[in-house]
Formats: sequence, structure tokens, C-alpha cells
Amino acid sequence: MNDASLSHVFDVDQQTFEADVLQASLTTPVLLDFWATWCEPCKTLGPMLEKLAAEYNGAFRLGKVDVDTQQELAGMFGVRSIPTVVLVKDGQVLDGFTGALPAGQLREFLSRHVQPLEAADEAVEEEAVPETPEQAIDRLQQAIAAGPDKPELKLELALALMRGGQTEAAEAALTALPANLAIDARAVRLRSELDLAHALKDAPTLAELQQRVQADASNWAARDQLGVRLLLEGEPAAGLDQFLAILQNARDWNEGQGKKRLLAAFATLDDAELVSRYRRKMASLLF
Repeated sequence: MNDASLSHVFDVDQQTFEADVLQASLTTPVLLDFWATWCEPCKTLGPMLEKLAAEYNGAFRLGKVDVDTQQELAGMFGVRSIPTVVLVKDGQVLDGFTGALPAGQLREFLSRHVQPLEAADEAVEEEAVPETPEQAIDRLQQAIAAGPDKPELKLELALALMRGGQTEAAEAALTALPANLAIDARAVRLRSELDLAHALKDAPTLAELQQRVQADASNWAARDQLGVRLLLEGEPAAGLDQFLAILQNARDWNEGQGKKRLLAAFATLDDAELVSRYRRKMASLLF
């Protein structure tokens, strides 16, 4: 690691994760590099990421996570192979990839979310007037018509359709994405949002679901729908509590539905403190 990148690269552990990653990402994006000393591709990717951290001059910080010593953190992020890189922004996972990408693809990945610090003022100016979902849909549809060979635009359109409340159109656009974009972190979040919305199709009312759970605490199907309804109707903590109850008492029910619901909820919530708190609760039940 060279001197220029020292101030932008740091080690991450369970004790510092909330402050140095989740809270810090509210002001500066944090790129997490999950690695290990025995991982040969990590030895290629790590120095490239450190070089980019120096080049971007504080536009993002690079957090190094040794999966051998920080197994709980690796589990929380669902890391299955290394190197895995995850971008955290505003307390949420925004994007990520697995494997040692070449330098050109690394730059392309970063350019989608952050700009070198010198360009920060220009970026803020461009974002001064928020675009409505309807405006975004119209802009993206025109851009796709003009450049149909740009699949990235199709993912952005799917996200805009979801923000505009057009869930069926959003799902159709998501399904049509090419394989490389289907695993993009934004596509994964959108899929989670759609799954939660589908869970309430033909579901009973909130009051009826509460009555069913009160009558039978082990009615996991009712508890699951109650959790989703609470989550989507403005009571996220209460909804997460229902999923935790399923995870604690019926971990294997419906192929691990409790854990799946928690992970889907984490992917859709913007409250970093709430997500961090319930990630710890979930981890305490799993590890």
C-alpha cells in the first residue's frame, strides 16, 4: 500500500463496522474488499483497489475485510467466494461484484456511483434538481430507443418504473435483463422489493393477520405476511420483529423464509441504524 492511499484505506472488524462503514457511508461511500491471505486473485485485486482509492482522493474509502478473522461480517454480507467487493452508500449496499476484475472494469464499476473528488462540485450541481420517476421513465425510454445496445439503461428503467409504482412493468423489465446485470446489487434490491410486494397479494388485512398470530403464535404463514405488511405500511421495526421470531423459532420453515425475509428487508430499507441493529440481532441467532 503506498503513502498516497493510506488515508483512504482501513481495516474493518465487527467492532468498528457500524461506525467506520455504515455511519461513515452516510457522507462518503465505502468500498468493502472481502479478502484472505491465501487468496491469489485477492493479491491482484487488492493493490488495484488501493491505487484507485488514492486516485479518487477521498471520493470513496476502501475497507479491507479479512474473511478468516471476520467470518461474521462475511456471513452478514452473504460472501460465498473471494475476492468479493461491495459498495456501501447511505448505509445500504448499493452494488458489488465477485472476482478480480481488470482495471478497466473496475473503473467502469466505480464511475457508475462515484467520481474523483475534483469532480464532486459538478456532480452536486447536476443533482440539485431531483428528477421525478415519471421524468426518469420518459428519459430512459427515449435513451433506450436511441441506444438499444446499452443494457445498463434497461436496469435504470426497471428501477424508475418501481419508483413510479409500476410494479408489473418493473418486474417485466427486470426479468428481461441480461445475466450480468441480473446479479447487479440494484437488481437484487429491486427483486427484493418485488418479492415483498408479491407476498401481500390476496393477503388478509393487518388487523386480521394480527388476530391470527395472537390466536396461534406458531402460525408462521400469518406471521410472515404480518411482517411484510408492517414493513411496507410504515412499521419496519415491528415487521422485522416478526421475521426474527420466525428465524428464532422455526428457522427451517418454508426453506428458511425468516432469514430470506430479513435479508430482503435489509436490502430495501434506508434506515441505516435500524438495519445495523437488526443485522446484529439476526447474526446473534445464526452464529
